[in-house]
Amino acid sequence: MKHLLDFSYESWPMRVVFRPGAATTATAGEAAALGLRRLLVVCGSHGARTARAVADSLGSACAGLHDGARMHVPVEVADRGVEAARAAGADGCVAVGGGSSIGLGKAIALRTGLPLIAVPSTYSGSEMTPVWGLTEHGTKRTGRDPVVLPRSVVYDPGLTLSLPVPLSVTSGINAIAHAVEALYAPDTSPLIALMAQEGVRAVAGALPEVAADPGSLQARSRALYGAWLCGSCLGATTMGLHHKLCHVLGGSFGLPHAETHTVVLPYAFAYNAPAAPDAAAAVARALDADDAPHALRELAGRLGAPRSLAELGLKEGDLEVAAAQTAGQAYANPREVTADGALAVLRAAYQGAAPRFPAA
Repeated sequence: MKHLLDFSYESWPMRVVFRPGAATTATAGEAAALGLRRLLVVCGSHGARTARAVADSLGSACAGLHDGARMHVPVEVADRGVEAARAAGADGCVAVGGGSSIGLGKAIALRTGLPLIAVPSTYSGSEMTPVWGLTEHGTKRTGRDPVVLPRSVVYDPGLTLSLPVPLSVTSGINAIAHAVEALYAPDTSPLIALMAQEGVRAVAGALPEVAADPGSLQARSRALYGAWLCGSCLGATTMGLHHKLCHVLGGSFGLPHAETHTVVLPYAFAYNAPAAPDAAAAVARALDADDAPHALRELAGRLGAPRSLAELGLKEGDLEVAAAQTAGQAYANPREVTADGALAVLRAAYQGAAPRFPAA
């Protein structure tokens, strides 16, 4: 890992509004500030009620509501979203919901160049990144393009109050994964390190309170604040083994997004930790623990989250295929990823074993 005082950092142009009630009180103002007058609101079927409230708050600036978002953004779903935006004569999009909704908004922005406003209702962090993803023929492709980065993000902790506890936990640990990978990314920086540690500390501290009292707006606010920081870290750095594994497992095998991140994180982190001791120490400090990968696995277990890929429905016979796909991609990672190394991580995650791997 290079010295932290040898770095470059790029700040993305984005406005963030964070307060309870902001979804229906601030979104219209954000759209007006961007000069947008015909907005297509996009969401998934489960978040249609919230999206309708946001659409109503836009008044005459709402050109329609499209509730076709789906996990991992299949290309046919993206095609229908683009068609809906064009049919509505939209000059911008508002994506309301979790990663699937924001992913669809990004796909529309990628194809049309329309500006995007994000109103997140989970802790996925996608709203803070210029990363897009599309799934076609069982393979998930990702890329980075500034055009998909939301121009404005409206954080309303009240939207997360109805997020079920199991999804709150896995969505929160998904956010932590963004910060973990940012700490050992080749393009990390001192600012990223500060945001990542604070983000991990905030999310990990809030999740037990959210699980104990899902209606606590204070706990929900801290979790969302931490997710914002973690997502910002992901947006400013390069993804490594953890995210590549999850993209393969989600795109090729249909595993659920947040749950997959939750299961994989301790194992990918334990594999990389010997090659990234500073990152491991930073996460351990944020968690007030000696062994960061073990602490992350224990956090998930205490809060009732799944702890193995077998629980998520992956078949043992899929492990070698997933490992080959992962090792066959070029990406930055602090430790070399071979097919055998990827298979070792996947096999341990499949079994839910203790996350320990020998140094390379």
